[in-house]
Amino acid sequence: MKKSERDILKRSKEITENYFQFLDNHIEDVVLGKTEEFMEINQIASALFISHKHLTDTVQKETGSHPCHFYDLKILDEAKKMLLETDKTISEIAKILTYDPSNFSKFFKKFTGQTPGQFRKENKK
Repeated sequence: MKKSERDILKRSKEITENYFQFLDNHIEDVVLGKTEEFMEINQIASALFISHKHLTDTVQKETGSHPCHFYDLKILDEAKKMLLETDKTISEIAKILTYDPSNFSKFFKKFTGQTPGQFRKENKK
């Protein structure tokens, strides 16, 4: 493998890692109320100083999935954590995650096969 090919692979991994790190920080900022809404992928790409297309192509090449897939999964992980570790209502959790409560339930069920209420009931100790 030529040096330039290695550099491209290394940069590709770096972009993907930067994207995941950015998502973690951004989702935390939304949950803590430091940011009022989730950024679009094109805004995240701009914040990472790359084009939307380059971010999408790179993450997809590195992981096999679109950046939105990971964004949704990370939001879902945060939702699950709040459902299990807090006594906040589902409506409050939805609002924290910038969702309308009914859209939040649809989003949650699409990924888990359960409503947030069912998930909480079956998994909370």
